[in-house]
Amino acid sequence: MRNTVLILAAALTVTPALAQPLPAPASYPPVTGTSGVISTHALSIEMADKIAHSAVDSCRKMGFRTTITVLDNSGALKSFLRDDGTGPHTISLSRDKAYTAITLANRFATSGTFATARNSTLGSPKTNIEGVVGVAGGVPIKYRGQVIGGVGSSGAVGGDKDELCSQAGIDAVADQLK
Repeated sequence: MRNTVLILAAALTVTPALAQPLPAPASYPPVTGTSGVISTHALSIEMADKIAHSAVDSCRKMGFRTTITVLDNSGALKSFLRDDGTGPHTISLSRDKAYTAITLANRFATSGTFATARNSTLGSPKTNIEGVVGVAGGVPIKYRGQVIGGVGSSGAVGGDKDELCSQAGIDAVADQLK
């Protein structure tokens, strides 16, 4: 029994010395730092609420009532405001506009530029990406070039007005996004 224990102990101490190091795995996106941790920035609840309230206030000043949805960069809900007198369809449409802005931010400045590129209108068939719509009103929120969220507005007369409302919300915190 004692010999078995000695042989096992010897094997465990010699094996690591004979082992070859594993090659570093290729990764995408590239790993930052030696610990394999990627640093990102996130949208705070305070900023999301300020964006939503500022967007609703700006829309009211233009004479419109709107529903505003603010999403984080993963598409999760951060803030939501539905102004008085908005239709029930504005709830899901404002979310989809914000989601479109996040999803396509690397190719299109807003959901409106995506809609224009696709020659899309509110009645057009949906894209093959769930939650993406071809109508204006969604604007990505960027911090130092990184998308940290998106704002979607629905309820103003025309997507171009919705886009103005969304942008007004972002403009209210622009000094914090530099």
